[in-house]
Formats: sequence, structure tokens, C-alpha cells
Amino acid sequence: MVAHARAGALAGAALLLTGLLAGCGGGTDDKPADRTDRDAASPAGGPSTAPEGQPGAPRLPASLTSQRLGWKGCEARAGESAPGSEWRCSTVRVPLDYTKPDGETIGIALIRKKAGNTGRRLGSMLFDFGGPGASGVSILPRAAGSYDNLNSRYDLVGFDPRGVAGSEGVSCRTDKEQETAYRKVDMTPDTAAEEAAFLKDGADFGAGCERRSGKVLPYVGTSNAARDMDLIRAVLGDKKLTYFGISYGTELGGTYAHLFPAHVGRTVLDAVVDPTADTIGHARNQATGFQRALDNYLKDRGQDPKAGTRRIAKLLERIDGKPLPTRSGRELNDSLAVTGIVMPLYSKSSWPFLTRALDEAEKSGTGNMLLQLADSYNGRDAKGHYDTQNHAQRAISCADSRLRPTADEARALLPEFRKLSPVFGPFLAWDTAGWCARWPVEGEHDHPEASAPGAGPVLVVGTTGDPATPYEGARRMADELGRGVGVLLTNKGEGHGAYGGNTCVTSTVDAYFLDGMVPEDGKTCS
Repeated sequence: MVAHARAGALAGAALLLTGLLAGCGGGTDDKPADRTDRDAASPAGGPSTAPEGQPGAPRLPASLTSQRLGWKGCEARAGESAPGSEWRCSTVRVPLDYTKPDGETIGIALIRKKAGNTGRRLGSMLFDFGGPGASGVSILPRAAGSYDNLNSRYDLVGFDPRGVAGSEGVSCRTDKEQETAYRKVDMTPDTAAEEAAFLKDGADFGAGCERRSGKVLPYVGTSNAARDMDLIRAVLGDKKLTYFGISYGTELGGTYAHLFPAHVGRTVLDAVVDPTADTIGHARNQATGFQRALDNYLKDRGQDPKAGTRRIAKLLERIDGKPLPTRSGRELNDSLAVTGIVMPLYSKSSWPFLTRALDEAEKSGTGNMLLQLADSYNGRDAKGHYDTQNHAQRAISCADSRLRPTADEARALLPEFRKLSPVFGPFLAWDTAGWCARWPVEGEHDHPEASAPGAGPVLVVGTTGDPATPYEGARRMADELGRGVGVLLTNKGEGHGAYGGNTCVTSTVDAYFLDGMVPEDGKTCS
């Protein structure tokens, strides 16, 4: 699946793309230190398993709220270098099922870099980089340079949400099974046989998740991840949560604010998921957002957007009929080609890669660059190994959403979605039916709840050219959080996420986090 992304499949896509095509690696080769640090939880502000004020909400046992974290040097993960010695790792225990707080627990992986100016330390800042399914333990050390100013007074803390990587990571398929699906399954089926294979693949994926990760599958939804965040807050000793959520991390932040408004500290949500949209609404938003980004890309190249879109759509039609060869021996089909086009739209700095990839496909008739881009998006390395972010993304998405559109419903969307985007529309329309096809776990709701009466101000950052989480979602998030809570900051620009890419946005966010300066609702940066 490409951009199912209720929140966009990759947070920090520009960072990952640069590493892929320019040969930049993340982390360092420093060996983990042998010393360990010990942190005790503060008993004040202990977490509850239900929204604030709900009568009879079960309390978590002291064995969880007062647990001590043994911080130690971080080990290298498969395919990654160990972060430097300034980074320390630990695991916090949380209930598998929050309705049974004294029952089975699972471990949530954490990583931390302490504040540089200990004399002016403000507390911990928790990050979620999106997906869902992105590993904060892996991403934060690679992205930390963007947060040096915040790190002067905050401990930077990343975590793997439940079901992700080091936190009971969901696994659904082998590398071979994943490769076969990407190669053989047409994500925009044109015939009855292709449609049957497409739906069977979705059902097989869910069945594989149940076989390999059945124990955690019912419990990996966003509401439980938000409850984990509140326990992390308490164990770190913070009375309120300071939080930076990006992409899907904004949905997680909105859910946290709804469940625990009294514990909301300084919070920034950047590249915002529309909290009012259901499964079909998110697909509609993304068809609009990615086409808008493609139009802006084509204008930047001096091309007419409508003519350029028609040309790319015709290229995809040709690839659908005859996949393009690559030097690897693998073929580029139309599904992989769409994925390859999506990837560089996440950041304007990556647009030149899209130009080179399209030129190669159109002029040389080969798909090397588009396949390379698609592999990066799909988490495939040069040896053919796939990461499991896509597995976690689907498991979390399907645990959240109870809507299960049928093939007939997806087919009925095609005229509207083709009009929204001839390039991305068909893919996203069909994706509504294939994503959670015959999923073994029921979803929690049609769309998340983000209302947070009584919470402190939450800074909501929307970018007008954001492809994966279109700008309109930021306004809706600010409105849903409620009057006096949601504060909208508009970035007139391109790309998925504004912090670190726009000086005005970055300075405004830093002033809020570091000095408590809340900007005027509706402020615009350009």
C-alpha cells in the first residue's frame, strides 16, 4: 500500500530520502557505555486508564506507576548503527489491556538524550514521528540535530508505540511474501481476476498478522498508545506531558489531549491529521493533497499542471500494460511507480529526484529511480529485506477504524477520485477496500475524538502545500481541540511538516516550548 496514511506513511521522509540517494547514514559508531542511569517516577499526577473525570476509572497499580527505568547504552538495531553514547535506552512496562491494569504487561522501548543546560532544564519532551508505525527510538537520534535548541532545556525522549519495532512490533509477512505481493498484486485492479487477487492479498495480510502477532493485535490502537504516553509521563517524573507530534503523531497527540486534558503541557502538532475524517475521508483528503503537491511541483518546473498530470497518468497506464525493466532484474509495475512518485512529494527539496525519475521512465523506458524511491518508501533495503513499519501501520490503522469499505464501495468512489487526481485517485480509492479487508480485529471508532476542554494551549501547525496531511486538517484539529485550546499556525509552503524547514515556524515553536509564548491564533508564516 502506498499512502494509506491516515497520517502519511513516513514522517521525516526527506531525511530518509536524502540518506537513500545521497549516501548519508544515521547515528554513529560509538559503542554503548556500560554505566546505567536510574530514574524514579513521581507519584504525583499518576495516570488513569480512562478519560479524566470518568467515574470509576481503574487506577494503574503502583508496580507500574512507580517503576524505575534502567537507562543504559543503546544497542544497534538490525541495519542501523548504534546511536552515540549521549543516547540512553530503557523499557517501560505498560498493561497489554488497560481494562485489566493488574494483568499482563508489555514493554515500550524508550530512548533519551538529556538536556544540555541542566540548570535550566524544563523536563522531558516526548516525540512521535508518525506513520503510524514509525520508530521513535530509531528516528530521534537521526533527526535530533533539528531539535538542538529544544534539547538545551529538555530531555529529548523517543519511543516505539505499542506494536512498533522494539515495543512488541507487529509482524505479518516474510520478506519473500512481501516481495511477491509488491510484484504481483495490482493495486488498481482493472479486471475481475485482478480485483479478486487484490482483495485476497488484503485478507492474507490480516491473517498473517493474526498468526504472527495475534496477542497484541487487539490492543495496538491509538487510544492505548495515548494511555502509554501518560504512563511514560508519570514514570519520567513530569506532572504534565510536553509533546511534539508529527503526521500521525498529531492524531496521537489529539487523542491524548482528549483522554488526559489535565495532563496536557506544551504540545505542538505539526503536519496535522484531520480528526473529523473517516477512512474514506482520509483517502479523499490525500487524493486532494498529493494532487495539489504534484500541481505545485509541475508549476515549479514551468509546466501546465493539467497537461503534466495527463502525461504522468498516461505513463502509469503504459507501465500498467508493460512494466519497466530495471538493472536489478526486478520490474517496475504501476503500483510501485505510483509509490515512487509519492515519495519525493513529501519535501520540496526532493522534487529534483522526482524530475530525474520521471525523465528516466519517459525517455529511457527504465524504472531504476522510481523503483529505488518506492523501495525506500516501502522499507526495502538493498538486500531485499523489508522493515515492518508497513505491518504496524496497517495493524494500528485497522485497530482504530471500524469502517470496512467493500469492493463495491471502492469502485463507486473511482469517478470522484479520478477527478480529484488522475494519478493518485484510483490507487487511494481502491486502498479503502484493500487496507483492512477481512481484518481479524474490530476497529474502535469512525474517527478519533480530539476535544480537550480544560487543556492548556496546543499549537497546531499546518502547511498549505502538505501532500499527505492537507492543510485543511490543521484548521479542523484546532477547532476540534476547542476554543482556547487549539491555536493554529499556518505555514505557506510545501512539504510534509514545517518545523526545521521554515524559520518563522521554527522560531515560533521554539518560543512556545522554551518560553511559554503562545502565538496569536491564526498567525501565518511564509
